[in-house]
Amino acid sequence: MSSTIELKNISQSFQLNETKITLFNALNLSIVQGQSYAITGPSGSGKSSLLMLMSGLEQPASGQGFYVKAGTSMGFDLLRADIGFIFQQFHLLPELTALHNVALPLKLRGDKQALNKAKIWLDKVGLSQRINHKPAELSGGEQQRVAIARALVFEPNFIFADEPTGNLDQKSATEIADILFSCCQENNAGLVVVTHSDILANRAQHVFSLADGECRQQSNEPLKVMSC
Repeated sequence: MSSTIELKNISQSFQLNETKITLFNALNLSIVQGQSYAITGPSGSGKSSLLMLMSGLEQPASGQGFYVKAGTSMGFDLLRADIGFIFQQFHLLPELTALHNVALPLKLRGDKQALNKAKIWLDKVGLSQRINHKPAELSGGEQQRVAIARALVFEPNFIFADEPTGNLDQKSATEIADILFSCCQENNAGLVVVTHSDILANRAQHVFSLADGECRQQSNEPLKVMSC
């Protein structure tokens, strides 16, 4: 049974000086394990905030999120153990090799096979010859491959990626997209990417556009306005 992430009447806002800025209001979305989603929209529209809410890493101003696993609805605090997160800036630990960066999530879970599993994943992302290199010795594309391996190494139900190709040239961006989508499909992981790239967004099965507080789902049919 596929797990799902449910957002119910989610709103997010923040204070700027004396002004309250509302990014979106009363938004409802469902994210299903095994499906791929892209969130597009102009800078400042709230895409990254929505991603953080979906992943349970931030709390909404109002509304609720639910994680439905094995038919049981539970709180978002239990979602965090089942997600991997990929950042635009990679966020690798500079003092660790590629191998130990990827193994870290497993080590924190007490997995005694952490290094062996990390080697397998670095091979999957094409870095078997670079496992002993530290981030400063890797190109941007290679660092992002390490970040993908690190996010997927413990086989989470969902992967969240914030502008995963934003700092890469087109060739590297295409390679990273290929790896990201194929690895998530292979592991039946739900994939949610925030991106400015139409090329990347169009690879997802579902595309949402967030702008002016409204969220619209794009498809081959006319845009459907979601409740935002």
